[in-house]
Formats: sequence, C-alpha cells, structure tokens
Amino acid sequence: MENAFGKPVEVEVRDSLEKAMKILKQKMSKEGILQELKRRRFYEKPSVKKKRKTREARKRLRREMKRKSGMGTGPGRM
Repeated sequence: MENAFGKPVEVEVRDSLEKAMKILKQKMSKEGILQELKRRRFYEKPSVKKKRKTREARKRLRREMKRKSGMGTGPGRM
C-alpha cells in the first residue's frame, strides 16, 4: 500500500501474521494514512476543507509551541 506521498509501506513478516499486521497498522497510523482514508470516504466541500486545514495548522502550531516552551523544564533539569 502506498501512502499519500507515493512511498510504499513495507512490513516484513517474520514470526506471525498478527504481529506484522500490528506493525503495519502502527506505521499507517504514524504516516496518517488511516486518517486520510476516513477523510476521503465522503466529499468535502471547499469551505469545510479550508476550515479543517486551518484547524490542523493551529493544532500543529500549538503542539510545536508547547514542545518548545517545555524543552528547558522538567524533572532533573536546571
């Protein structure tokens, strides 16, 4: 299966198929393939798409700011 960027997602089956499926699901989740599939299930109006993109960008920015502000703090840091 190829992700949104056209790169194939590969998983090697060594021990069991269940383990390989779990790894595949984790990789797909990490790359956002599952979210993309859910989103493309129905047509999205341009206005809704714009709002979603703005909301995602705001969320991403908030997450980055939180990570940057929290870098110097925490247990064991001075």
